[in-house]
Amino acid sequence: MKILMHIFFLMIITISCSGHSGSEDLTWYDHSAITQVTEDPDRPEEFVRVSIGISPQVFYISKKSADYKDLLEKALKSSHENKGYNIGIENKTNIIREMREAQ
Repeated sequence: MKILMHIFFLMIITISCSGHSGSEDLTWYDHSAITQVTEDPDRPEEFVRVSIGISPQVFYISKKSADYKDLLEKALKSSHENKGYNIGIENKTNIIREMREAQ
């Protein structure tokens, strides 16, 4: 019984610590502030590099995206004002697809 309780506890921790998925394509990072926005040194014509959090995780905004200007504006606002957003990252690509104001 004690082993089952430990397994159950580990499952709860794993589920609660992972980002929630608003759709199957996106992993969401809630109430996240962007710490840095720079040109991607490897592919500056295609991407902007975005760092999120104190121990930065690196994601990208595609310059070819239809929402590029809106996403870049929100990223810069978050970076300059330390404003939190719910950020939807496309699975397996690390590309930011959605940013919504955190409530």
